[in-house]
Amino acid sequence: MRKRSMALCLSVVMAASLAGCGAKETAAPTTEAATTAAAETSEAAGSEEVFTGTSAGMQGPITVALTVKDGEITKAEITESHETPAVAAVALERIPAQIVEHQTTTVDAVTGATIASYGIMRAAEDAAKQAGLDLDALKANAFKAEAGPDETWDTELLVVGGGGAGFSAAITAAQEGAKVTLIEKSSFLGGNTMMAGGAINAVDTEAQAGTILSEAQKNTLDSYLALDPSDAALKFDQFPEWKEVLVQLQSDINEFYAANEGKTAGVDMPGFDSVALHMWHIYVGGLREMNDGSWISADETLARTMAEHALESYEWTGTIGLDVKSRENGSDSLFTVLGAMWPRTHPIVASTQLIDALKKAAEDLGVEIYTETAATRLLTDESGRVVGSEAKKADGTRITIKATRGVILASGGYCANPAMVKEYDKYWGDDLSDRTLTTNVGTNKGDGINMAMEIGADVTGLGIAQMMPSSSPVKGTMTDGVWADASEQIWIDGNAKRFVNEYAERDVLAKASLKLDDGIFYIIYAGSGMKEEDGKCKGATLDQSMFGTSLQDMVDNGHIWYGSTLAELAEASKTPAAGVAPAFTEEALREVIETYNSYVENQKDEDFGKEVLNGAIDLEAIENNDDVGIFISPRKSSLHHTMGGVVIDENASVLDKDGNAIAGLWAAGEVTGGVHGGNRLGGNAEADIFTFGHIAGMSAAKSEAVEIGEIKAAEAEAEETTEAAAEAEAAKVEYKAGTYTAKVTGMKDMTVKVTFSEDKIEDIALEHEETPGIGEPVCESMPKEIIEKQSLAVDSVSGATLTSQAILDGVADCVAQASGK
Repeated sequence: MRKRSMALCLSVVMAASLAGCGAKETAAPTTEAATTAAAETSEAAGSEEVFTGTSAGMQGPITVALTVKDGEITKAEITESHETPAVAAVALERIPAQIVEHQTTTVDAVTGATIASYGIMRAAEDAAKQAGLDLDALKANAFKAEAGPDETWDTELLVVGGGGAGFSAAITAAQEGAKVTLIEKSSFLGGNTMMAGGAINAVDTEAQAGTILSEAQKNTLDSYLALDPSDAALKFDQFPEWKEVLVQLQSDINEFYAANEGKTAGVDMPGFDSVALHMWHIYVGGLREMNDGSWISADETLARTMAEHALESYEWTGTIGLDVKSRENGSDSLFTVLGAMWPRTHPIVASTQLIDALKKAAEDLGVEIYTETAATRLLTDESGRVVGSEAKKADGTRITIKATRGVILASGGYCANPAMVKEYDKYWGDDLSDRTLTTNVGTNKGDGINMAMEIGADVTGLGIAQMMPSSSPVKGTMTDGVWADASEQIWIDGNAKRFVNEYAERDVLAKASLKLDDGIFYIIYAGSGMKEEDGKCKGATLDQSMFGTSLQDMVDNGHIWYGSTLAELAEASKTPAAGVAPAFTEEALREVIETYNSYVENQKDEDFGKEVLNGAIDLEAIENNDDVGIFISPRKSSLHHTMGGVVIDENASVLDKDGNAIAGLWAAGEVTGGVHGGNRLGGNAEADIFTFGHIAGMSAAKSEAVEIGEIKAAEAEAEETTEAAAEAEAAKVEYKAGTYTAKVTGMKDMTVKVTFSEDKIEDIALEHEETPGIGEPVCESMPKEIIEKQSLAVDSVSGATLTSQAILDGVADCVAQASGK
């Protein structure tokens, strides 16, 4: 029943979020062309006036200007937007055009950019009010795209998911001569790979040879030599296959020391790495005890496959146009991304540059790419072989995709479905809720995992998800903050005290941070010292950027604090950023920085045992230079990566519950489980997606194409009809008429009053003191959206997440009261 109910839940969410016109990836109408044409047709009659409205989007305020002539909207233009262009491009183009075409401010949200979509619509409605337009008439014109006739597509290989794993699989298969079709649920390509920070772990001994092993690193290697395989804490009784990895690692270290006899760490001893060391980090970094006392670890075979092939996977990206820094050219670029445990991280281009390169390589090889096209069910023949998928375009058009070689699932995990994470969770307990924020794109709902389970695929590790500690407290994203290499980071609590080893694994960091007040901590950033001669951080400038946003913008938009001196920084922290104002003192900041500096100098962290220590901050140099300063970023943990997924083997074949490969089905990336155990190392995600994506593409391309006979379409249709009936039944509600009250807390205390008739929500009234321009607009728009949809399945508004969640919690409380639950 769990699998069934979860699939139903996902189908409801997907049906609610899919909107707009499904199309091949290349097509999207431009706002300018559509609105200019509309304006020209009404040029002659009456005078035109322009009215503006503003609302909150995902990354900040969105302002829409409506040009009105004789009571008609002749042009809709977005004049202010802070949205990520690659993510919101379709929404920013399509929705203004549809507003003009249909004379309404209510149109379909764009898949993958739902919050931005509603932000545009709310801003347009605000502008319409300023113009004095008939709002009831605009609502009556609400536009919803209609489904077209059913379609059937034919291909050899279908790839589900347009992120890094999907593209590496599609490109590899096409390079091997297969005809490939790739479909992506969202309106944009890239998935979570689009959001990744540009870091890939790979064992690169040639690059390491050009570096110097630090004293702290040598201490860590010595601690591994001291490990006793008979130690019960290593859990070799449960995972005996990992014992040989430790034995090999100890042999590797001894061999390295012998080869460098007479050399001194921190002076002339070269850097060290090996496949066994990377595997050991995967093991200890992912060895976790669950709440029920059971243990989980990475699959040794999958971990070995990734560790052995990550470097060639990274270098393979260089063959398709990416800038690769490895081997003798990689020494200066090695670093440690947060949670990586060792400086084996290589840089890789991120965001649109990465996805554009992958897309171009795929298209050059003839891969057909379709966005806003969501796979809904895997299709099998009478033998049980996977021979394609059913899918839906964003407008609801149904597609049957027949694939003679089969299907590669690369559809991502389910961190954007916190209810699913919470349902399966056996690790975080009360630290998770079904509204916990996420770094993920909004389409990562677990669709691929559920589709695979429906045809008998085995799953593993669903009980644990990773939380990213360095996330925005108000958005959950990794944006709106700045930090350096993990070895250089200084994390402090609200009293300016360090509270954790910043070099530790991400779940360790998250658990430590969640114990703090409201789970919020702060990262001090004064530039990076890794390229300075003395290794000291000498300050950062406002024109630097991170995740595509300048630090000046982060300061101006109230996300982080800046001071050219510690006194200025302390004063700045009295003003709220990301909703908090810790009011650090200059003395407390100076003390924590100087103490950390002493640990770096002595290469020993007396407080938390940080394994690799860099990043001493040169306060004197900074305070004597007016052009540089120090930043502090408020951070809070959010869902980042699901450890669980379908079980695969080293060939990326999906396995059933008996351990047998399901013919015609492969998987790669976060849709799979077992690669990382209970915690993924930072930098291992892209090592995973490119390695197993490449393997999946190669395996599928080398498989035998089959003639597709009878598929289980009739059965699938019957099942869909049953689900539709179940959804309709679930939608029936009965309330005890009246008004119910709930007390909740957003940024401040709030009272929510909900009035019910016997079958629906009639009114929602709020008593609050939320911040004007931030929380206040949400208090106006969200109740209307809940009433309109008669559902709590509405999006939190970025920048006012606490307010949004408070409203949802309050209404949910009242619903429970009215329904007697």
